[in-house]
Amino acid sequence: MLKFVYCVRRHPNVTPEAFKKYWLENHGPLVRSYAKALRAKKYVQSHTLDTELNAAAQIPRGTKPPYDGITEVWWNSAEDLVAALSSPEGQQANAILATDEGRFCDLPNCSVFFTEEHTIFDL
Repeated sequence: MLKFVYCVRRHPNVTPEAFKKYWLENHGPLVRSYAKALRAKKYVQSHTLDTELNAAAQIPRGTKPPYDGITEVWWNSAEDLVAALSSPEGQQANAILATDEGRFCDLPNCSVFFTEEHTIFDL
């Protein structure tokens, strides 16, 4: 399967609470409504927790502050995604979702990329 990873930062004019609420209650259902047009098989939002555990993980590694969350989207294959984005419905869905993301995300400070999973363990 092909997986798209979207590391999300909230728009500076959006509070953390409003960001999480909009992402979950508005954007999530919007993505679901276009799943068929995009040929997407799975969509997951991971919202970053406000916890001291973040510092415990970041300090020894010297990393930057966390993203506000991560979205993961799966397709059966790269060919499925290309076919979806080649169709008028897929192009329209992609444009609508990108426009909506601009309402609550700081797009220039987000990161997107495709990945291939390698399971090291699954207990």
